[in-house]
Amino acid sequence: MPRDFFDTDDGDDRFQDDEGSDFRDARSARDAAVGSLPEMAGDRLAGGDHDSLTVRVRDQDGTLVYSATLDLVDEWQVPQSRS
Repeated sequence: MPRDFFDTDDGDDRFQDDEGSDFRDARSARDAAVGSLPEMAGDRLAGGDHDSLTVRVRDQDGTLVYSATLDLVDEWQVPQSRS
């Protein structure tokens, strides 16, 4: 089974995966990468007005084979009073 490595970047912190995970094929690795983005977004909801979350998949040779980015834009549509 191919081993793939998921590197993540949330705009503040970068994580380089040194352990990797085994996937039966490239599509399975892609699905896992995309599936990780909502969890990353949930951790960032209390953050600023705009966050860009990225996951990159490297193969066992270190070649970048896939990347996905989720832009999270948080903005009020009406003025907010401070309470």
